[in-house]
Amino acid sequence: MILLFINLFLFLHSLLIEGGREVELNKKTEVAATVSESESVYERLNICINPEAFYTAWEGYHQKGFRSGILAIADFTLSSDQQRFYIVDLNSGKVLLQTWVAHGKNSGEKYAVNFSNQEGSHMSSPGFYKIGEEFMSPKHGDALMLEGLDKGINDQARSREIIIHGADYVSAEFIRSQGRCGRSHGCPALSRQDMQTALQLLKPGSMLYIHTSAM
Repeated sequence: MILLFINLFLFLHSLLIEGGREVELNKKTEVAATVSESESVYERLNICINPEAFYTAWEGYHQKGFRSGILAIADFTLSSDQQRFYIVDLNSGKVLLQTWVAHGKNSGEKYAVNFSNQEGSHMSSPGFYKIGEEFMSPKHGDALMLEGLDKGINDQARSREIIIHGADYVSAEFIRSQGRCGRSHGCPALSRQDMQTALQLLKPGSMLYIHTSAM
């Protein structure tokens, strides 16, 4: 009887081990498939995006359960006089919009180097955001709500009123005169014209990823 129980225990234990190996193998297969797919999409892009920014955004898009097929990336490793904001259609592998985007005034001059999640910091917050509803900001006009998804990094976005909005200080003319974009109070601000395009492309439930050297 004791021998029977021992054999049964060993049999069940072996099943658990094999089951665990199968789950681990399936996870590795899923990760490999996701990486392979991301490389395929990246190769089809009709414009160059920092590979590190894109692959990090892609990984977060899947891990956090986004399904809209639209991904926005603000690459804050680049200077603000460069067109560092992208809206990507993951289904077609095309960049639908590439334009300028402002960072927070206390994050830096031409480059964003300082970041904060705190109210009143007037700094940008890196990481992943879920794009919320369109609304009319009394100060900025047409805007999109943002929900920060990274605890301790950008999860105060709502209370800080961090939104995507249009601004006169984000334009080719401003950059020509100042050598950089103007700066916000922490919002990823676009030009007035590009804001209208973004409203058409970034529906509620889409994802924004702000990439920095710290991420």
